[in-house]
Amino acid sequence: MNNSLKIIFFVRTSVMLALLVFSGHIMAQKTEIEAVSGKQKNEISDKLKWSERMALTLMNRHPQSYMIDDAKNPHWDYVHGLVLYAFEELNKQKKEPKYAAYIKGYADDLIDGEGNIKTYEPDTYNIDNITAGRLLFDLYKKTNDKRYLTAMQTLRRQLENQPRTASGGFWHKKIYPNQMWLDGLYMGEPFYAQYTAVFENGKFFDDIAKQFELIQMHATDKKTGLLYHAWDESKAMPWANKETGVSPNFWSRSIGWYVMALVDVLDYLPKEHPKRKELIAYLNAVSNALIKFQDKKSGMWYQVTDMGSRKGNYLESSGTAMFAYAFAKGVNKGYLPKKFKNFANKAFDGLTSQSIIIDSKGEVELTNACAVAGLGGNPYRDGSYEYYINERKKNNDPKATGPFILAALELNR
Repeated sequence: MNNSLKIIFFVRTSVMLALLVFSGHIMAQKTEIEAVSGKQKNEISDKLKWSERMALTLMNRHPQSYMIDDAKNPHWDYVHGLVLYAFEELNKQKKEPKYAAYIKGYADDLIDGEGNIKTYEPDTYNIDNITAGRLLFDLYKKTNDKRYLTAMQTLRRQLENQPRTASGGFWHKKIYPNQMWLDGLYMGEPFYAQYTAVFENGKFFDDIAKQFELIQMHATDKKTGLLYHAWDESKAMPWANKETGVSPNFWSRSIGWYVMALVDVLDYLPKEHPKRKELIAYLNAVSNALIKFQDKKSGMWYQVTDMGSRKGNYLESSGTAMFAYAFAKGVNKGYLPKKFKNFANKAFDGLTSQSIIIDSKGEVELTNACAVAGLGGNPYRDGSYEYYINERKKNNDPKATGPFILAALELNR
């Protein structure tokens, strides 16, 4: 080989080696980034606690957090707020960069450089839109990024202007006038409580307590102690009882939203606040009512809470997970007697033995979750027994997976 060819060969070899090293460096960087962001598949060991097994399952199936609930595009939504709040609570224990990145990824996909929330429509006055704002407190505290503060202030303005019933209760949505739904207490009050605690010196705790007072007063059934799904103060809706304004049936998940709202709001209400004992009393009242309807064999609750094994009724995962979380947190925080930890553990046993499927990759599938239920609207939903039992079910529905993670954390399971 002459000298010219040797030089060409040397140069080509050097370039190829440099490219290989560079490519290897890029691949290593990509792997590291994906590992932190959750885009790399996570191995799921059965030695892990249930909270991490479910969280890693969701990250594997939804590599970007906006994809939760099988979303195709980023959308500001309460289900993302619920599940990612569960990730926040998990990350408080684990301090895992990939969990923190997963939460932040959702906020950054939805909040632009000016702090505007993409897809958010303030004029609908939909109280569901408030929930995901809970994720922004910690992000703002850690980053001091004003975008997150601006977005929180936007959501706070919605609550300030939210239409209300004559007695002062937030409408569930602008399209549902004079109606308070149990769901709405979870959608609005925990954010409201944290915001007023952090930024307003607790100025509006009385207004928050008022929302619970109205629901407790008007939606509670005197016979069972359970709460109806909704209350129409005007009694104008076809589904509303003409004397009381309540909807016709008890839906477990709606009561689940209510008890979760209570235990989460109590995180921010100071011990000396006069309304604190009142909210704890509500939690005890509904919890004592609920344990009478817990299925003795499985430990779970039925879709229509008080109808047991009536034809078509089924043991439902989201409501059961919500009750397990609220009971366990209630005991851990000192709001509920210790016996409720037993009821929570029994419920969690029911979920893991009756409703969980583990696939070959170790991923967790939570079955028998009601996908959606509401009242009124188009097509019209009448709140009948037949309506609730015939709404579709969805495996790993976020209204079940989020509370499942939270319950697992509170129970240390």
